[in-house]
Amino acid sequence: MIVKGLRNGLGQLIIFADWLTRPKGIKRTAQRQAEVDAAAAHLALYQFRACPFCVKVRRAMHALNIQVELRDAKNNEQFRQELLEQGGRIKVPCLRIEEAGEVRWMYESNDIIAYLQEQFA
Repeated sequence: MIVKGLRNGLGQLIIFADWLTRPKGIKRTAQRQAEVDAAAAHLALYQFRACPFCVKVRRAMHALNIQVELRDAKNNEQFRQELLEQGGRIKVPCLRIEEAGEVRWMYESNDIIAYLQEQFA
């Protein structure tokens, strides 16, 4: 019980520190931002709110000024099952990428960030 309380407290501290130090998003023309938004509509990030690696990916998304659907795989049983059944395991962060009718599942925060930078920077 003490460990769970400590873990929850640290999670809240991570979220607060992220909020305090969140990077500014890059600026784009309205047309370019609309293109980015359309491309990002095919992405979904399965995540836990207080997971440090998920926070790292969300910070990169904020810095790149991209809106990706966030799916809470901890508190939403449907998203948790999708992650397990379609992605192959319950591990976050995981980026679901849908391109040309094909779906890919990308794990590992550094890989996800590299993909997002390649696509949207």
